[in-house]
Amino acid sequence: MAERSTAAVDVADNSGDEPLTAEADQATVDGVAKMRERDTDIDEAQKDGGTERPATRTTPPELHSGHKLAGRYRLEECVTRLDGFSSWRAVDEKLRRAVGVHILPAYHARARSVLAAARSSALLGDPRFVQVLDAVEENDLVYVVHEWLPDATELTTLLSAGPLEPHDAYQLVSQVASAMATAHREGLAHLRLNPNAVLRTSTGQWRIRGLAVNAALRGISSDTPQRTDTEAIGALLYAALTQRWPYGNDAYGLSGLPKDIGLIAPDQVRAGIHRGLSELAMRALANDGATASRHESPCTTPEELVKAIGEMPRIRPPETSFTTPPEYQSTSYQQGAYGRPTPRPGVPQAVPAPPPPLQSRTGKALKWAVSALLIAALGLGSWQLADALMDQGGKSGKDTQTQTQDGNDKKGQLPKPALPIKIQDAREYVASGDAQAPQDVGNTYDDDTSTYWRTRRYNDGPRLAPYKPGVGIVYDLGSSQAVGTASIGLRYSGARTTVHLYATDSLSPSTGVDGMQEIGTATTDGTSLTVKASKPAKTRYVLLWITDVPMAPGDGYSGAGYKQALTEVKFTG
Repeated sequence: MAERSTAAVDVADNSGDEPLTAEADQATVDGVAKMRERDTDIDEAQKDGGTERPATRTTPPELHSGHKLAGRYRLEECVTRLDGFSSWRAVDEKLRRAVGVHILPAYHARARSVLAAARSSALLGDPRFVQVLDAVEENDLVYVVHEWLPDATELTTLLSAGPLEPHDAYQLVSQVASAMATAHREGLAHLRLNPNAVLRTSTGQWRIRGLAVNAALRGISSDTPQRTDTEAIGALLYAALTQRWPYGNDAYGLSGLPKDIGLIAPDQVRAGIHRGLSELAMRALANDGATASRHESPCTTPEELVKAIGEMPRIRPPETSFTTPPEYQSTSYQQGAYGRPTPRPGVPQAVPAPPPPLQSRTGKALKWAVSALLIAALGLGSWQLADALMDQGGKSGKDTQTQTQDGNDKKGQLPKPALPIKIQDAREYVASGDAQAPQDVGNTYDDDTSTYWRTRRYNDGPRLAPYKPGVGIVYDLGSSQAVGTASIGLRYSGARTTVHLYATDSLSPSTGVDGMQEIGTATTDGTSLTVKASKPAKTRYVLLWITDVPMAPGDGYSGAGYKQALTEVKFTG
């Protein structure tokens, strides 16, 4: 059995086979019942701020390692089996990558809600969330396929080694709050945010898994979803600062707070905690009133939490400390010391001075020989230089007239040098569907190859059709120019990237690509591409149109898939 990656286990946050049980807890101020769940040893006593509907007990179909779904997803290891559904690590044999799969019977009471949640989450397409790749009902089964992140680490695992540094905790709450604010603007809630649902990748980015799907699998809902998710973010920050769970019971490998003292600020739990982050955690957790420390208003939505974070001074990463290298220690071996008695410790020993260099008879003769060779070499070189200058002077009078005439004849035949064309403006061109990254278009002509405009990630490729006819950017050259070539820097290599250049009429073309004049096209498997004009074209506006993109690994906020990014675009005439 392959080794299990805890960083990629999704949904259930369980490692055992016990069924999920839940019991109602006391009501909150706004009348929403808080639920206390117990998934196993690692998932108990979290306040979800919502209500959980009991599921109809069903027996999932007998699945086993090696079973294939849709002739494509081969099940490898069952990581969770409870309450009528199971979660698996699997392999997508078509794209040859690891994926996660959640499976439940089609007749399960929550099957329809799970499908709806998965499809809504997939439409968001935000790379800060673990992406849903497929949601299918087939052969009496409902299954949801999602990304598998073997290089990511759960917050639960990180906190087992101790609390996070202030900068890491600041990045955690900033990225998670911003991502959840985006999700809520699209009408999506998580309702199951906890240390098992938040992962840190090898590049330092935080990813959230189980958006909408985790809650649907458990039948969890809430009348105040924004408040529920905001309090959960506050609990994550509290745990990151103190290595304690901010409720009365132990959970996620963390000790809870003493039940007799209630909720206290993180800087009262552990010394040396950043004051601003401590108050921020309390503003997110204490939704029923202001904190006692500064009487700040509570944050009841992720949007309010993002605003509060923006008002804080930015927390910089700790400076790297460099240790001074130890002083050079000479060895005890000295030339000619063989056979001498070893000096006693603590007794200073005189080090014999080395003899002056080249003071012997042989040394003096060697110095004179070297000097003579240098003088001879200088004389020979001077004679040859003078002879060459005299020959050149004799020929220069004869050759001047011929060279002048030949130069005049050939001057008209030399090709004109290609002149760079400065890009004045640019705008993303959307032929159909959603835009890619319109806010990053300026990165393609800012003379900085570290910045880029990136397409979205696609599951199939290299050709974007039929999902999209293509993606691209229209460039404004300032005036009508004769475009000769376009030099394009690419972020990802691999088979294959195809680019077309078209002459168009404005930054917002009045016709589709079919109605434009094609200037040239080129294909590459590398990270640079030059498109040459196949026929002369004079235009002010040029559409750079991408129709094929390579398979590329995940990086930053973008997961693995078919995609491409433009780092720098330059035109010459």
